Amino acid sequence: TRQTTCAAPTAARSLCSKGTHLSRQHRLTAESDGRPMNWGDYTLQNVAAGALLLGMLSGVLGSFAVLRRQSLLGDTLAHAALPGIALGFIIAGGRNMPTMLLGALLSGLLATALMLLLQRHSRLKLDAILGSILSVFFAVGVVLLTWIQNNMGASQAGLDSFLFGQAAAMLRGDVILMGTVTAVVLSLVLLLYKEFSVVTFDPLFARTLGLPVLLLESGLTMLVALATVMGLQMVGVVLMSAMIIAPAAAARQWVNRLGPMLVLAAVFGAVAGLSGVLLSS
Repeated sequence: TRQTTCAAPTAARSLCSKGTHLSRQHRLTAESDGRPMNWGDYTLQNVAAGALLLGMLSGVLGSFAVLRRQSLLGDTLAHAALPGIALGFIIAGGRNMPTMLLGALLSGLLATALMLLLQRHSRLKLDAILGSILSVFFAVGVVLLTWIQNNMGASQAGLDSFLFGQAAAMLRGDVILMGTVTAVVLSLVLLLYKEFSVVTFDPLFARTLGLPVLLLESGLTMLVALATVMGLQMVGVVLMSAMIIAPAAAARQWVNRLGPMLVLAAVFGAVAGLSGVLLSS
């Protein structure tokens, strides 16, 4: 069979050629949708860099939490940040990111102080303390979110993104802030590596050496709280605990020394974060 051609009068031929051009243009547009992602895209660069930094930071700090048998710590602090987010929203009268993140940090630090206080002055085990703090703080956060929804109307739009994360909303300034925090935290870990190691494996021996055990333990917990708050905008309350625990737990299966575990957990966290960005783009 022969191919059909536009053999028609001038007007019909014009319409036929125009239709052929439009169909070709539509086909090219459809084919372009399947092209590899554009690494020059502003949003993709921000999200990829943020996921990389958050994965590294969470992997390193999560290693200390796993070795200290505080695997529930990341989940607890992530849920404990919810009341602070809601209070920051109420105080600011809207979705003001600095105020909400400051509220989340203060709420996380309050949960940290309460955890350390109960651990020192009660008969409760650590898992019971963390579970109680998680439940109470998250319940208060849900109550505040309900109040906001009922009393502040449409102004609460976008607040739910802190539950499940909204990585696409990250700006270049957020990435720079996350990079600065990551650099400072990793520098502290490197500077106090020996002290953190002794406190993690044998707090009693650390006390006999004259080390400020309570201060070091509180510092580690507060660093985890800081990392949790930094990751809320990207992965949300629900997944932040996985970012803290999963890379460290995976690295623990491969090595028996703290130094290699920190490096491997950072690599696992960075690869996991970047892989998630690539698969979801």
